[in-house]
Amino acid sequence: MSGTRLILLRHGEVEGKYHQTFGGRIDMELSPLGQSQAVALANHLHLAEDTEAIYASPMKRVQQTLAPLLALGAPRPVIMPGLREWDFGEWTGMGWHEIIKRHRVQSSQWLHLLDAGEVPGAENGNQLRARVEPCLRQILADQPGRNVVVACHGGIVRVLLSIAMELPLPEMARFEVDYASVTILEVRRERATLKLLNHTPWTNGK
Repeated sequence: MSGTRLILLRHGEVEGKYHQTFGGRIDMELSPLGQSQAVALANHLHLAEDTEAIYASPMKRVQQTLAPLLALGAPRPVIMPGLREWDFGEWTGMGWHEIIKRHRVQSSQWLHLLDAGEVPGAENGNQLRARVEPCLRQILADQPGRNVVVACHGGIVRVLLSIAMELPLPEMARFEVDYASVTILEVRRERATLKLLNHTPWTNGK
């Protein structure tokens, strides 16, 4: 049997006031650019992928990103609360530059600190995996050999890659996951293969 093709989508650009911010559990909406990215993403998927099922985070920015794809006739999404974004605890709502200045850490260290549980009130790597991995296992069990869209967040795309490819979560900091991007994993019983990383259809190849 062919592998299950996981089409991992990150939501489109969010409201301007949340740019370069640890948004996490803040239930923000898309910016005007994010809405146009969602349309371009939907058109790309409609033409390039045979979407047989969709699983999604319940957060507004993900649901708004999916809306144009659903308008093209894609299957109704299965909402999975476990796919919501990382809880950044004390860092929630703080800007990247504020974190660098206040805590004297560089951006290359953020994922390591979060994974190790060194951010007060934030989910650590084990806690995050404990809620995301059951979602992944359910999707694979329910959709063997099918093309499945998983619409979520940048942090969750990295967690899914870490689990499926059996790589340490901090290593996922090497992977860019832009707004409205497509990352594709083919998952077979014995291994997961990365087929596409961080493709952004809204840039028209630029």
